[in-house]
Amino acid sequence: MKDLTRGPVFGSLAALAAPVAAGLLLQTLYYVVDLYFVAALGDAPLAGVSAAGNVMFLVFALTQIVGVGTVSLVSQAVGRNDRADANHLFNQSIMLAATCALATLVAGYSLAGTYMRLLGADAATAAAGTAYLDWFIPGLALQFALVVMGSALRGTGIVKPTMVVQALTVVLNAALAPVLIAGWGTGRPLGVEGAGLASSVSVAAGVAVLALYFARFEKYVAFDRTQWRPRLRTWIRMLDVGIPAGGEFALIGLIGAVVYWIIRDFGAAAQAGFGIGSRIMQMIFVPVLAIAFAAAPMAGQNFGARHFARVRATFRAAAGSITVVMTALLVLCQWKVEWLVRAFTADEAVVAFGTQYLRIISWNFIAAGIVFTCSSIFQGLGNTRPALLSKSLRLVTFVVPALWLSGRPGFALVDVWHLSVASTVLEAATSLWLLRLQFRAKLEGAASPGTALGEGAQAQARN
Repeated sequence: MKDLTRGPVFGSLAALAAPVAAGLLLQTLYYVVDLYFVAALGDAPLAGVSAAGNVMFLVFALTQIVGVGTVSLVSQAVGRNDRADANHLFNQSIMLAATCALATLVAGYSLAGTYMRLLGADAATAAAGTAYLDWFIPGLALQFALVVMGSALRGTGIVKPTMVVQALTVVLNAALAPVLIAGWGTGRPLGVEGAGLASSVSVAAGVAVLALYFARFEKYVAFDRTQWRPRLRTWIRMLDVGIPAGGEFALIGLIGAVVYWIIRDFGAAAQAGFGIGSRIMQMIFVPVLAIAFAAAPMAGQNFGARHFARVRATFRAAAGSITVVMTALLVLCQWKVEWLVRAFTADEAVVAFGTQYLRIISWNFIAAGIVFTCSSIFQGLGNTRPALLSKSLRLVTFVVPALWLSGRPGFALVDVWHLSVASTVLEAATSLWLLRLQFRAKLEGAASPGTALGEGAQAQARN
């Protein structure tokens, strides 16, 4: 366990964010590897896998329900020095994750074909996406175990074991992808099915290694079969925090699905360009997400310890750092972003769509960074409803107008991208306002020994 209630706030945030960034980068490379080899199969397979990849957002929404509930409540328990509650929460999250994994398998295999037929630009795209999902769904189900174990560790301030496991999955996926997708060494290319199989095998290996770490090395929270009997009251505690966070991610997935549906009439090249652009954004957003992910347990531990000045200091440090990084990414995308797109495809139509998307959408990077920061602080405070509210506002201000515009004469994709920028800026402003209200409700009026920090602690908070 690492105590995040002491020491300079910025230094602690940076120390926690660095390994998180490495882990997220490895996870991003995990999907980039598949995308690279699938791109060689043609536009239809690339568009199909890209559209199918949007299912990840829907599954990640479910993993967020369990993961955010775990990291929020475990970090607060650590801040209170309540190890028994932290361990109880971890073991209950294991059972909740198992339930969600089973639901993912059932729903995934029942709905995969319908989902791809709805979003695919043509029959070939839909068939490729369905074939990929048939082999990728087991890996998606196993994500719940990875997320729960990683979230419990993050709540205790430990992130390096998760990074090591992510490195393992990337290396294994990179080794399997050319063999299974392209048939290197075997002469039996499996195409998109191989991409899904490589991912599922890699995730399964990661789950096994991280479980072994918990069984042999982790001491603060540990597997305890006597606590695996589902406790409804504990599940309600986790779901109360996790469901709004999961809803927030579900809305992201829904927004992405709407975009795929809108642009399908522009052909497979447009869907492939959007898919590549989205993956590039995931890759370059790694440092931003790392800072946001680090802010949640920091805010949680300090809120649990009632060091309220440090909670505010965590927000300021995270928001300032993310704004600097997002500004640099904006400059990159306005400069030579086509270089990044060409790394995945030589198809000029796909390059044009992907480049256009990133050049316009990059204007919402700073606003998106503010949204990430606020969401993480909401998690630390144990109330994720405001984040869901601001994301719901974006759903209304983006999806409804986008669908209306798509039916208008002269409709162009740039209209969707410009609308996305405007709606994200509005979402950021709403998130800041809601966070200010949360600070007033939870931090200002709560008199406690932890509210008034001593001189030394206040100096540390300001740092």
